[in-house]
Amino acid sequence: MADQQGIKALQANHLQKKILFTLAFLALYRVGVYIPIPGVDTQRLSQFFQQQGGNIFGMFNMFTGGALERFSVVALGVMPYISASIIMQLLTVVVPQLDQLQKEGESGRKKITQYTRYFTMILAVIQGFMIGSSLQGQSFSGGPLVMEGGGMGWLVMTSISLTAGTAFVMWLGEQITERGVGNGMSIIIFSGIIAGLPGVVANTYNQLNNSDIQLAQVILILGVIIATTAGVVFMEQAARQVPVQYAKRQVGNRMYGGQASHLPMRINSAGVIPAIFASSLIQFPATIAAFTRGNPVSDFLSTVFVPGGWLYNTTFASLIIFFAFFYTSITFKPDDIAENLKKNGGFIPGIRPGARTAEYLQKISARLTCIGSLYLALVCILPVILVERFNIPFYFGGTSLLIVVGVALETFRQIEAHRQSLRYDAFLKKGAIRPRRGFT
Repeated sequence: MADQQGIKALQANHLQKKILFTLAFLALYRVGVYIPIPGVDTQRLSQFFQQQGGNIFGMFNMFTGGALERFSVVALGVMPYISASIIMQLLTVVVPQLDQLQKEGESGRKKITQYTRYFTMILAVIQGFMIGSSLQGQSFSGGPLVMEGGGMGWLVMTSISLTAGTAFVMWLGEQITERGVGNGMSIIIFSGIIAGLPGVVANTYNQLNNSDIQLAQVILILGVIIATTAGVVFMEQAARQVPVQYAKRQVGNRMYGGQASHLPMRINSAGVIPAIFASSLIQFPATIAAFTRGNPVSDFLSTVFVPGGWLYNTTFASLIIFFAFFYTSITFKPDDIAENLKKNGGFIPGIRPGARTAEYLQKISARLTCIGSLYLALVCILPVILVERFNIPFYFGGTSLLIVVGVALETFRQIEAHRQSLRYDAFLKKGAIRPRRGFT
C-alpha cells in the first residue's frame, strides 16, 4: 500500500511540474502578445484588423492569438518556423545530403533542426520587412497606421523586433516540447485560438442583442461546431487493428510466444499537422497580393483568395491532402515495422514475413490516409462554406476546431504515456518488483 501511494505521489509531482512548466511558458508567450512595436497606432490598427476579420489576415490573427492586430513583437507567431520546417522536410526528400543527415540518427536530426532555425530567421526577416513596408503605406479612419511616417530606420527596427519575437516563440515551443507536455508549436497555436474564444463569444452575444444576427444563425453555427467536434473526436480515435500472430519458440525446456496481438493503424496518423502546414502555406498568395497591390494579378488574388472562395477552398483542400500523405510517408515506415515483426517472430496471418508484409502495410496505410486526408479537408472546408453562406460575422471555422480538438487529444495521450512510463520507473526504483525467495 505504501509503495502504491509513493508511486501515485511521484506521478502527480512529475506531471504537475510538466503541466506547470507548460502553463508558465504559455503565459510568457501571452505577455509577448501585449508588447507592441513602437511607432504603430495600435488602436487604429486593431480597428483595421477587425474590419478585415473575414479574410486571410483574420485567420492569421486568430492563430497568433491577436498578436498581429496589436502588432506585437510576436506578431509572426510560429508560422515562419512551420514554413521553414515544411521546406526542410521537402528538401530532405530531394537533396541527398539532407536525406543522409536524417538517416544518421539523433546527430543528423539535430543538424537539420539547426538548419531549420537558421531558415526560420531568414523568413522572419523577410516577412517582417514586408509587413512593415505594407503598414507604412496604409491608412485607416483618416489617419496613417504608422505614426510619424515610419522610414527606413523604423523598418529595420521592426524587422529586428519581429525576428527576435519569432526566435523567442520558437525557443518557447522547443522548451515546451522537451520539458512540458505536448508538441510546443501546436500548443502555442492552440493557446492563440483559445485566447480569442471569449472575445468571439462576447462579440456574438452583443450582435445578437443588437439584432445584427439572428438566433437561428447562432444555433446553426453551434450545431456545426458540436457536430464537427464530435466528428473530429471520433475520427482521431478511429484505427484499424491489424492482427499479428507470434510464432512459438522453444528456449531450453520452455516454450515461449504463440500469443495473438494486433497492430493499431490510425485513420488519421498525421494528426493536425496537415491542417497547420496548409494554413501556413496558404497565407503566402494573399500576403503577396496585399503587399503588391495595383496590378491585375494582385487584384484577382485579393478578390478570390479569401476564406470561403472557390480558389481558397480548392487550394486549401489540395494542400491538406498532400501534406497528409507526405507526413504519413515520413512518420510511418512499413519496411521497419515488417523487419521488427520478423525479428521478433511475428507475422500477419496470411501474409509472408518481410517484403510482402511491408507491401501489405503500405497498402493499408495508403487507404487509411486517403480516408483521413478527405476527412481533414472536409472538416476544414465545410464549416467555412457554411459560415460564409449564412454571413456569420466571425471566423472560427473547421481548421481552428480541428487544431483545438486534435491538440487536446494528442496532449492527453502524451500525459497518459508519461503516467505509464512513470509507473514502470517507480516500480523499479521503489523495488516494487522483487525476486522470489530462493532466487538471487
